[in-house]
Amino acid sequence: MKPYICIKQTLDFALALIGMLLLWPFFLIIAILIKSTSKGPVLFRQKRLGKNKKEFYILKFRTMRTDTPAEMPTHLLQDPDFFITKVGKFLRRTSLDELPQIINILKAEMSIIGPRPALWNQYDLIAERDKYGANDIKPGLTGWAQVNGRDELEIFTKARLDGEYVRKMGFFMDLRCFFVTAISVLKSDGIVEGGPGNLESREM
Repeated sequence: MKPYICIKQTLDFALALIGMLLLWPFFLIIAILIKSTSKGPVLFRQKRLGKNKKEFYILKFRTMRTDTPAEMPTHLLQDPDFFITKVGKFLRRTSLDELPQIINILKAEMSIIGPRPALWNQYDLIAERDKYGANDIKPGLTGWAQVNGRDELEIFTKARLDGEYVRKMGFFMDLRCFFVTAISVLKSDGIVEGGPGNLESREM
């Protein structure tokens, strides 16, 4: 696994750099749409746990109003749809709100493939992942749990799948996750706003 981790880090940086160069027009268009339709910043920053549970701030395009309660998963809000902006609904449905995490990858805080980074206060998920060593690697933009259920997964199932990824991590595993994710995003599979497994808080 160690030799592949070195290759993986190089691939992450190279692909993220290419992605940034190719996608910057979309970044600009989305930023203009967000600023012209709702008050607040373009990007949303939230404290997450990275490799070895080191804290970092994940970046996303803001999809919710600025008066949304902070550090609260969407499914705990009384009326989640009330806080989601019109542009935000589209960004979340298409997963375009995740694009700024390319910056997190370039900063070596995240990988393209890996367990989705947990919120700092998701103690139950963090504890479950500890059982499988899933907190010991870089979190990812997408991962094995995402291609096997995404927002529909319960905590123990998500942690088990993250652990399975750790055991099987390799080039072909990552390639499989990447292409299945692309298909799932196009079909909007597994996106359940406020669903039972909405662990990563589809936040602002």
